[in-house]
Amino acid sequence: MDRGEILEFCKTLKLDLVGFVKMRKFIELEDLFLKRKEWKAENEFEENDIKKRIDHFTYMEDGKTIISIAFPYFFYENGEENGFSVYTKGIDYHRVVHSYLDKICKFIEEKGGKAIPLVDSNTLPERYIAYLSGIGFIGKNNMLITKRYGSYVFLGEIITDLELVEKEERNLETLLKYSECGDCEICYKECPTKAINRFRKNTNICVSYLTQKKELTDKEISLLNGRIFGCDSCQKKCIYNKEVEESKIPEFKPLNFMKVENLENIINMNNRIFKESFKNTSCGWRGKNILIRNAIIRKRKCKHEDIKDLKSESPYIKGYIDRLL
Repeated sequence: MDRGEILEFCKTLKLDLVGFVKMRKFIELEDLFLKRKEWKAENEFEENDIKKRIDHFTYMEDGKTIISIAFPYFFYENGEENGFSVYTKGIDYHRVVHSYLDKICKFIEEKGGKAIPLVDSNTLPERYIAYLSGIGFIGKNNMLITKRYGSYVFLGEIITDLELVEKEERNLETLLKYSECGDCEICYKECPTKAINRFRKNTNICVSYLTQKKELTDKEISLLNGRIFGCDSCQKKCIYNKEVEESKIPEFKPLNFMKVENLENIINMNNRIFKESFKNTSCGWRGKNILIRNAIIRKRKCKHEDIKDLKSESPYIKGYIDRLL
């Protein structure tokens, strides 16, 4: 079985951004990971063990190739600005991407190969692998940027025992030149917390991370600036995101309730409503209370509306209401 067969099968699934990287230890990333530790720039969602972020043969001892696949998610019918990042407005990408990867793995296995799918919750340096595979480049905002879909893509990987790569054309040294960005620093200027800048990138102060953080300082509450989940500031003004192509994956079309301002519904939702709505999106994994908390912060700090009559049985939510009064 060759890579051409895999590419053709992916096309039948409307996936046209597929690349291949030799399975190996990515030792060239070690210094970068060590510097992130030194800068205290790691967050709770990152793997703490650097060895696991470099060596991925634990997933498949006889792995030969990592297949990197980008899943475009942008639709122009995203609706109004309601505090939710574009990526959260469709069905949870973890489920969607995994369902597509499962089909590809089954195809590989039927042809005699071994394959395992990986989505998000793994130790792979996903964007770096996608860059090496030629799917796109990594911009100054640390996001993978593709020619047709800009940075509006999710990433998934398949590790297989098939030998599908002869040599790599790209390397870390070339990546760090950010030649595709040139002198442009729009993302640096747009980042509300300067989590990205010309010197370093610190995800601990990224607003998208803050919207998912369980406990917020008073300063962090103000930094949300109306965001309920995620942040698109560094993407919205990027020149590579102008007039991008829409996704061909129907599951990522924005759900109706995610296209409108639904502040009061969020603040007052119960477990049943949560399970029927937000639980099915990419922001549902963090739980109901995080969304309610951020919606209350949006109501008070961004909309400047009174919250003194808000009630909650949750000590967690009540604590934030008291802090905002």
